Amino acid sequence: MNADVIVVGAGIAGLRCATRLLELGRDVIVLERDDAVGGRVRTDVVDGFRCDRGFQVLNPAYPAMQRWVDLDALDLASFRAGVLVRQRDGLAVVADPVREPRLLGATLRSGYVRPLELAALARWAARVIAAPRAVKAQPDRALAESFDAAGVTGRLRTEVLDPFLAGVLVDSHGRTSANFTKLLVRSFVLGRPGVPRLGMGALPELLAAPLRGRVRLHAEVEAVFPSGDGVEVRVAGTRLRAGAVVVATDPVEAAVLSGLPQPAVGGLVTWWFEAPEAPHPLALIAVDGRRGHPSGAVRSPGPVWNTALMTAAAPSYAPPGRHLVAATTLLDRADGEAGEAQVRKHVGEIYGVDTAGWRVVTRHRIDAALPVQQPGTPLRRPVVVRDGVFVCGDHRDTPSLQGALVSGNRAADAVHAHLG
Repeated sequence: MNADVIVVGAGIAGLRCATRLLELGRDVIVLERDDAVGGRVRTDVVDGFRCDRGFQVLNPAYPAMQRWVDLDALDLASFRAGVLVRQRDGLAVVADPVREPRLLGATLRSGYVRPLELAALARWAARVIAAPRAVKAQPDRALAESFDAAGVTGRLRTEVLDPFLAGVLVDSHGRTSANFTKLLVRSFVLGRPGVPRLGMGALPELLAAPLRGRVRLHAEVEAVFPSGDGVEVRVAGTRLRAGAVVVATDPVEAAVLSGLPQPAVGGLVTWWFEAPEAPHPLALIAVDGRRGHPSGAVRSPGPVWNTALMTAAAPSYAPPGRHLVAATTLLDRADGEAGEAQVRKHVGEIYGVDTAGWRVVTRHRIDAALPVQQPGTPLRRPVVVRDGVFVCGDHRDTPSLQGALVSGNRAADAVHAHLG
């Protein structure tokens, strides 16, 4: 045996799984095909700018984050608790009046604070926000259908919630599980999402710290198969043997190595621009409310579903005195493949600024950014594939950093029990 357990993949789930196995006294090897840990959570430094691979945020309210991650060590830079919305006649701010009292006036002037709409939204979400376990007792349906049934049908939905959640869920059609979305909304209500000051890649680097010497990079696993009383993996023509193997790759590769059905995934493209001046002073994620229409129809003012001035929240994302803007398109729509000119134009319209002088720093296309949490899908799925082979990742729990961490921990406990 080369180790008690081989973990294939050094993403968030795989790193948590390996660390938990070490805590349980197991000898572990982690095999990662890329040149660094992180999986889908990576940060590229380009010309001094920190560009995450796909626009991502970290929510410190996630229970798994609080339990297993040293959040102080990440030195989080938080966004404000609100959204910037492009309207037909200007920009509006919609913010949490409790956490952002100084933005209350702007929020009241936005036109979205209407008692009937707020009451409908409260009916939709209040029970799960107060008691998250209540979601298990609720019938599930697609997000759009769920909003309709609760009477969440006004401008607050079509111009704010729909475009904002589309970017978060990587789903512009509202087909994601409503029950999962309610849990996600709860995390936004309780937490203030942000980014580590050194980029999202700082999270996997922190998680990998206890695994020094146990992570092998540039080690692409070609196959996993049974061998006697253990399991073997084939890596670049060589074979490694262990008592158990945990497949902790992205959901597409995990299906290939484990034999499980491939889950549906959502893709996105994030463009990173250097701006000579900040397009807006507030650290708010911006969306285009012109997409919405009271009839429920979705207009297409442009390909960008969310954009953010990263340096308003985290100045460390750029060299001193410079500004970094992220803009994301979604690949479940034809315009997700939009070119630079279209993206640049649309971002300029959202902020109401001239973007002709902006420079593209880099662009990331992530075809499998998130698994799709379809209505009725269990929030927790088995981590045992077959004797000695296990799987973990956000496709086994919820499609989130919370789900990845919990899944990795569950898989480690299952492996430990299997090995006896």
